[in-house]
Amino acid sequence: MNKPSIYLFFLISILLTSCVPTKDLIYLQNKNDGENTVVTPSNQKPYRLQSNDILSVSIKAIDPKLVEIFNPSGSQTVSVTGEQSSYLNGYSVDDHGNIRLPVLGEINVLGFTVEEVRGKIEKLLFEKYFKNEAGVFVIVKLSGFRYTINGEVQNTGTKTLFQDKVNIMEAIANAGDINVTGDRKDVKVIRTFPQGSETFSIDLTDSKAVNSPCFYLQPNDYIYVKPLKQKSWGTGKTGIESLTTIVTLLSLATTTYLLLRN
Repeated sequence: MNKPSIYLFFLISILLTSCVPTKDLIYLQNKNDGENTVVTPSNQKPYRLQSNDILSVSIKAIDPKLVEIFNPSGSQTVSVTGEQSSYLNGYSVDDHGNIRLPVLGEINVLGFTVEEVRGKIEKLLFEKYFKNEAGVFVIVKLSGFRYTINGEVQNTGTKTLFQDKVNIMEAIANAGDINVTGDRKDVKVIRTFPQGSETFSIDLTDSKAVNSPCFYLQPNDYIYVKPLKQKSWGTGKTGIESLTTIVTLLSLATTTYLLLRN
């Protein structure tokens, strides 16, 4: 094999290994020859409250005047909007797992779901203050779905979505999507439980990802998208960028060689 052929083979090899393949950029590819993918309901477990969560609690009745004392009055509510309103006007779970409600006092919510907390509050109201005829009902929600995302995405940081359920695709889209140099095949999700933390790995290029226990996020999840090797090599994300890098290096090497010869 002559030298030009060797150089050409070397150039093509570098181009092929330095570019990011298209198959590494496409989400939820069906790799099972047309088999349908079913989401396993057991993977969508209800979230259990932890310290520093913020709850929105609203108590209503047929006659609103009956429950005024159980809700923060207008004068006590801080006039702000958006996430600040949720933080300042919501009920924060303290280090002991309690929230403090008007009249009802402290209620332990650590490890309970929002539905279980709603049941606890309703039970207290009917045991001590109301009869069924009052038509009292309670609404308990998390004050926004918070998660943190870092690594190879357009917009890193802590995000808040005002919805009950969020999957990892929605979370990434809300962060501006994964960069071309991000590894979609090994996205890490760190989840905190009362007994500690657990790290999950999910391949977002495979349609089976919808069956992963971390496809549906839980509040306070941490998502990390690590970079591909192509980024550390610095050769470029596309064939054109890689070719430009190689040509620049070859030009530099040729210039250095000619200068040394002279």
